[in-house]
Amino acid sequence: MSSSPAGLLYLLPNVLGDTAPDAVIPAAVLNRARSLDYLIAEDPKAARAFLKHIGAARPLQSIRIERLDHNAPAGDFASLLEPVLAGRDAGLISEAGLPAVADPGAGLVRLAHERGVRVVPLSGPSSIVLALSASGLEGQRFAFHGYLPAAPAELAFALTELERQSRRLRQTQIFIETPYRNDRTLAAMLRALAPATLVCVAADLTLESETVKTRPVVAWRKETPQLKGRPTVFLLLSE
Repeated sequence: MSSSPAGLLYLLPNVLGDTAPDAVIPAAVLNRARSLDYLIAEDPKAARAFLKHIGAARPLQSIRIERLDHNAPAGDFASLLEPVLAGRDAGLISEAGLPAVADPGAGLVRLAHERGVRVVPLSGPSSIVLALSASGLEGQRFAFHGYLPAAPAELAFALTELERQSRRLRQTQIFIETPYRNDRTLAAMLRALAPATLVCVAADLTLESETVKTRPVVAWRKETPQLKGRPTVFLLLSE
């Protein structure tokens, strides 16, 4: 290992969809992203598109981009971190939003801490935080559950369990879904949850088509949105 000081691991935000980066990401963060010549990306193709969009400071072909997705074994983390330990700054970037939050990267960040590498989180859009902020639901106590089970019976059970937990702890429950299953998931919520339970549906956050609505289940049953193909965050609160 080189005796030179370790570089920094920057956590780079990405846009949540087809929107201008400078509309949702601070200028100083974009400048940092432009300056880096080593990226660790959930999707290298998306990372190159982001760099092209923001105007990277050097030719794209000269920027080293390594893949770190959900399938990456933990054994890969050390090799990805080697250039940083040798003194090279790196940026960790996900396909959308903030890295290591409902996205790959936490294992690499943990190893960076273990190896004494400074981790620098940079400000940008997070669909989970934006949805919670806009929901009007309990913002002091909340839990994020990622993806719920896909099988109908297991999904219904998971939803009723989240509702019980929300009522017991007065805690907002947050989860996401694969966009093509959004309509099915909302329909399952409206069947499984109590009429008075509050549900927020936050779709296409930061995009021109953005919609955020919070209503009790009984109201949602009268008018349900079309969510297929739209990145959506679901929140519920049982009072």
